[in-house]
Amino acid sequence: MTLSALFLAVAIFVPPPSPAPGIVGYWREPTGSVIEILPCGSDICARMAALSPQAPTHFDEKNPDPAARHRLICGLQIGYGFHATDPNHAEGGRLYDPKSGKTYHGTMTAQGDQLHLRGYVGIKAFGKTETWTRTIPSTCAK
Repeated sequence: MTLSALFLAVAIFVPPPSPAPGIVGYWREPTGSVIEILPCGSDICARMAALSPQAPTHFDEKNPDPAARHRLICGLQIGYGFHATDPNHAEGGRLYDPKSGKTYHGTMTAQGDQLHLRGYVGIKAFGKTETWTRTIPSTCAK
């Protein structure tokens, strides 16, 4: 086999590297729930796609609004108002944490198969970053 034939054979069987998929997609947070990050008009939003089997409840019991405490967490929009600065970054959004019932300002940064989500009150320096892992699409159990 000639050298050029060898290079051609390798080029045929080795797929080109795929581009980084960015922040949009399905992400598993540390306790096992799955969140979908998706476009919502000109913004980026987040919704609960599947709850962890260890979730203590399926209802939004910690919501500060008593009228909302009966709604299901699965399918709930928990992030809104994010503006993508590029495919791997979004900022200026709000994040609702159903575990605490609190809403925070937030930013998102994708690095390969990890999403670093920073929630904060006031300024970013006084926030907390949580790392999520890219996962396969999941939906709420019916």
